[in-house]
Amino acid sequence: MLDRSQRRSGGTIPRNPATVRVLTTAENDAVSATGSVQSVQEAEVTLPRQRLEQLWRPATLEALARAYWAYTTKLFLHLVRVVYAPDSTTVVLFSRRIPLLRFHAPQYETEEDGTGGSVTWPIDRGLLVAREGRGRGQLRIRVKALGTPAGDAEATVVLVRVAVRNFYPWLRGSGAFARFGARLYSRTQRALHVVVCNGFLRSLSRLQFPQPPVAPDAVPAERSR
Repeated sequence: MLDRSQRRSGGTIPRNPATVRVLTTAENDAVSATGSVQSVQEAEVTLPRQRLEQLWRPATLEALARAYWAYTTKLFLHLVRVVYAPDSTTVVLFSRRIPLLRFHAPQYETEEDGTGGSVTWPIDRGLLVAREGRGRGQLRIRVKALGTPAGDAEATVVLVRVAVRNFYPWLRGSGAFARFGARLYSRTQRALHVVVCNGFLRSLSRLQFPQPPVAPDAVPAERSR
């Protein structure tokens, strides 16, 4: 949807075709007794209705996923980069020799009723992952249609959620260090994750997604649920 302060005037097209409202989630971000953490950031995105049907096609979900990693790379001034492979996505510091987070290949899902979709990266390993957390957590971006906003039949509202589940941070440590490590994680790695996610959600107002470097007919496999 067009920002109300940027409605078309004399044929002028506003810079941002959508508006974003970052939400405060009620889910707990604290480190659990087992050492795993979860973190959820959400936003309501109001966009033109004609863009809705395109939003959770497999190719578009892949573009949304790449937009997330592109934003992360830009935020950290390209010191942190993302390396794509057929079976993995790896976040590295400077080079492949310093893998911070390695994910298995992303999984794409679409709702059977055509109102949503998601992309999920199972966490494999990396310097930021504790040994006991290897292969256990996940990062997921989910998109869900909420309906038409009052007074604007040409727009629709979509909920976008970025969630980390069952992640075991290396910083937490174990034993006597665990309590201090939990605080250290909350003030560093978790804080950075929140900044990245909220910044990414706000960037969706431009609805500009990078295109994957593949042939036009090569789209990721999807799974309906």
